[in-house]
Amino acid sequence: MRDSVGAVFDEWSALLRVAGGRSVLPDRGDVGPLTARYAPFLRPMDRPVVLAHLAQSLDGRIALPCGQSQWISGQEDLVHTHRLRALADAVVVGAHTVERDDPQLTTRLVTGPNPLRVVLDPRRRLRPDHQVFDTAAAPTLLVGAVEAPAPDGVETLLLPATDGVLDPASIVAALGARGVRRILVEGGGITVSRFLAAGCVDRLHLVVAPVLMGHGRPALDVPLASALADCPRPPTRVEALGEDWLFDCELR
Repeated sequence: MRDSVGAVFDEWSALLRVAGGRSVLPDRGDVGPLTARYAPFLRPMDRPVVLAHLAQSLDGRIALPCGQSQWISGQEDLVHTHRLRALADAVVVGAHTVERDDPQLTTRLVTGPNPLRVVLDPRRRLRPDHQVFDTAAAPTLLVGAVEAPAPDGVETLLLPATDGVLDPASIVAALGARGVRRILVEGGGITVSRFLAAGCVDRLHLVVAPVLMGHGRPALDVPLASALADCPRPPTRVEALGEDWLFDCELR
């Protein structure tokens, strides 16, 4: 795991390099427009900071019924996602996302280190030939609820599950015990929904693309409140991201 940062200056310098900001560090109170997007992910806390990211259509879909989701959002969001990976100590995805998209979860589009890739597979159903299990690219931690052989070079973590669902708080705590300070929950919608419902997300980056899909898989699909008055209304900063819009929501 990446060494602890000893000074705020080093954090900002790393942020500016990864986020493509100005090459000369200005006053710490003025670190350029991109840091408004990324600085909250770097804030020091006594627990891991969790940021979730989703890209959806105007009508709230993240994939067609057949599972096709590449690409709803544009190139700017793809680069943004790689920047978040480079700033994260660990990136978390669910087994369904691995089955559907076969992601690498690396930082191919930016300058920055690859994070620990954390795959949530409580029933251990994934085949070993997915790209995320190629540990020559980056380390992978496979989190399950049952004992099973792991792909070569892949570390495993056993956590309890309820009705086949891993507890997000237990996942965050286990990663924190390993020295992880920043966690990116990248997908899919079910995994992000469960982390939100468990109150484990500090910030949500919801990217909305100008496309209408009409039907398909919803971005979020768990109840967050039983009445409209109790639904979360987080402070939200909105910015253009190429042709898309980034809703940067502060949840805690």
